[in-house]
Amino acid sequence: MTDLASRFVWYELMTTDTASARLFYGSVVGWGTRDASQPGMTYTLFTVGESPVAGLMDLPEQARQMGSPPSWLGYISVADVDAAAAKTARLGGAVHVQPADIPQVGRFAVVSDPQKCVITLFSPLPMPSPPQDPAPGTPGYVGWHELCATDWQKAFEFYGAMFGWQKGEPVDMGEMGIYQLFTTAGGSMPIGGMFNKPPSMPMPFWLFYFNVDDIDAALTRVQSGGGKLLNGPMQVPGGDWIVQCLDPQGAMFALLGKRA
Repeated sequence: MTDLASRFVWYELMTTDTASARLFYGSVVGWGTRDASQPGMTYTLFTVGESPVAGLMDLPEQARQMGSPPSWLGYISVADVDAAAAKTARLGGAVHVQPADIPQVGRFAVVSDPQKCVITLFSPLPMPSPPQDPAPGTPGYVGWHELCATDWQKAFEFYGAMFGWQKGEPVDMGEMGIYQLFTTAGGSMPIGGMFNKPPSMPMPFWLFYFNVDDIDAALTRVQSGGGKLLNGPMQVPGGDWIVQCLDPQGAMFALLGKRA
């Protein structure tokens, strides 16, 4: 694995009520859970079958004191966390949590891009049997990554320099401007898109789309579980449908799936 092949490999929800979040996402996305706590930190894995796909933890006290809301955080794989963190700073980003080890898991650092959108750099320890990528659209996995940026062109310059990501086809969204698809280095299929956020969004952020088998049934579960619909259902190129939502604690997420 090299920096140029970097891609999203993990997703983590930091929230104010982990018990409620565990029930909510279990219902909406169909995730199971497994305890993965370590000394001094309670941590839950969201799972598809036996495979872990995301993590759940309490919003750190420091973040609460700073007024940070519950949110989803993406982990991007790098060959060398320390070098990638230094590179982030050179490219105009910031390092919020210095490189550190997670025992028996890997090494990480929490950083932000030059537009203050937070991501985690991650180098996992070698595994005897690395997990295989699921088929596109498999329920429970992340199917799309979307950056709502202040200036997507400058944002792409950063992510291209950091991770070797490449531009796919631009999509003209009319009044909303250009939606720029992107691929990993050497990849042929887009894994996400970037666009300029509307003024109503207070700050840039990454939005993650979880695959579901039926978008309308999943939306019903969102609303009956105390979540809120922000946008959609909307059909996207390829025929799938999306909804963008808030969970009961206020973390934004999105769903991607078919319509029965």
